Amino acid sequence: MRSTLLTRLSLFCLALIPVGSLISQTAHNVWDPPFKQGIAAEVENTIITFEELRREMAPLIPRIRESSRSRAEFTTRMEELYFEVLQNLIDRVLIVEEFKDKEFNIPQTYVENEYDRILIEDFENDRSRFLEYLQSQGKNVREFRNDLRERIVVSIMRAEKRKSQSQISPERIEQFYNENKINFYEEEAVKLRIIMLRPLADENPDQMRQTIENIYAELNDGADFSEVAQKYSQDSRRERGGDWGWIQRPDLKDELSAVAFQLDKNAYSNPVKLGDQTFILFAEDKRDEGIQPINEVRDRIEEILASQLARQAQEQWLERLRREAYIRYY
Repeated sequence: MRSTLLTRLSLFCLALIPVGSLISQTAHNVWDPPFKQGIAAEVENTIITFEELRREMAPLIPRIRESSRSRAEFTTRMEELYFEVLQNLIDRVLIVEEFKDKEFNIPQTYVENEYDRILIEDFENDRSRFLEYLQSQGKNVREFRNDLRERIVVSIMRAEKRKSQSQISPERIEQFYNENKINFYEEEAVKLRIIMLRPLADENPDQMRQTIENIYAELNDGADFSEVAQKYSQDSRRERGGDWGWIQRPDLKDELSAVAFQLDKNAYSNPVKLGDQTFILFAEDKRDEGIQPINEVRDRIEEILASQLARQAQEQWLERLRREAYIRYY
């Protein structure tokens, strides 16, 4: 529970930006003397301590430790984490200051609702457990509320700056499509439904043949394949009408793949027997291999470009805040 809360709060304001302004700084080992205590940076009139850095870094370290393949890689990634967390703590101060300077405000209910949600979801509404957690963090309830409010402010301000007011022109969409066509290549695929049958215990072959005949009788009479699959199929996809979704050739055994990709759209196969199992395949839709046409990916491209513009706007905003602020590193 605690690790979940720590991770959520630590990731709440992580910036999706490079930390170029910190490149010339030194990544201190904040777990060893002389950096267990002391100041990491001063931003305007706010002090950022090594204790704050440890608190923000701690929930993220296990993931780095598990994914690092050597001590050297672990050390490098810890340095990167140090700079990323320090930059985000600095940016948090600058964003909150801008929020105050512009005399913005957020309803207290925002903070109270988030406070109540954390208490309920992370501490099962057990206040004693919550207070024990605060004690382990060296905070009281008032400090926790203030910290929570600042994080909400930062989240709102970042979200606002990421909103792009620009309309993406058709020419820019087309240019992106032409320059990135390879990213819109799709393999040949079939949207497949399957009825799978296997003999039940003590079931003789005549009973299986009768079941198959009943299935084809219903299909030939125009019954919906998904309804027939729900009635007869014996695999885990039965409740979904035998829906296997979009399938590429390597996703199926060769015997089934050969049949599936020969089917016309809205056609079903003859029985295909593999061992003691029998399969009836239905091609709900088909897709040839190749580059998707621009009209099918236009919305995706527009989202990509809008996201890029919004990210650039946020980066420029943060760079301005840093450039105009007093920041001192220790």
